[in-house]
Amino acid sequence: MNNTVIENMSFDEERALYRSHGVTLINCTFAGDADGESALKESRDISVRDCLFRLRYPFWHDDNVSIENCTMADTCRAALWYSDNITVSSSKLYGIKGLRECSSVSFTDCDIISAEFGWSSRGVKMTDTSVQSEYFMLRAEDIEFRRVHLTGKYSFQYVKNAVIEECIFDTKDAFWHCSNVIVRNSVINGEYLGWYSKGLVFENCTINGTQPLCWCDSLRLSGCRMNNADLSFENSDVDAVLTDGIISIKNPRSGRITVPIADEIIRDDENSRAEIIIGQSAV
Repeated sequence: MNNTVIENMSFDEERALYRSHGVTLINCTFAGDADGESALKESRDISVRDCLFRLRYPFWHDDNVSIENCTMADTCRAALWYSDNITVSSSKLYGIKGLRECSSVSFTDCDIISAEFGWSSRGVKMTDTSVQSEYFMLRAEDIEFRRVHLTGKYSFQYVKNAVIEECIFDTKDAFWHCSNVIVRNSVINGEYLGWYSKGLVFENCTINGTQPLCWCDSLRLSGCRMNNADLSFENSDVDAVLTDGIISIKNPRSGRITVPIADEIIRDDENSRAEIIIGQSAV
């Protein structure tokens, strides 16, 4: 199919539009008794608007796909896999494993409810989007997020090369084993933040939760608040300037931490050699 417009149609057969080229779909539905999979597999130059997807695996091994104002229901599992050059706007993605091993993908003004979303993808941009997901963006690389509200659990594990700005994350165990990640002007609520990371940077952020930022290398914080943060920075190489008080700091390995007030400093490891400055005094 070349330069074809398909409107107001319903498809339920297996590989209904397999290897389509240059197709625009408007107000179509992918659902029905045949329960067919992989509707647009191995297609390219596809535009999809105002469509409903209820069947599995619609976009696999595709290139150059535009999705606008569409709904992928919870039965539309694994919707976007092994595909490149995708734009998704004003859409709802509700199927499990919605994105995996894709590259050059952008999401704008979307609502995503999808466990295991974004695994092993590269070049993902997300703006003005809400997400509910467990194991969100596992092993993803080269990502940019702005104004994303995430509710999750084990988010951004093993992520490489990310810039995150003006976001709110309610998530447990975020940024474990990540490298080269910058988070700016954001709020992170959760437990055990950033363990085993390398090159993790927070600028003008609010961090809430127990035992944050332990076993880190090249950790940097500037202009940050850390609320309800106890046993912080254990065995980390850290350079931190905090704007408010902290509950406790435990055995930071190296670097310098500057904080106005600390309720407790724990030094029971001979390898803890970081400088801690409380107010104007080193401890």
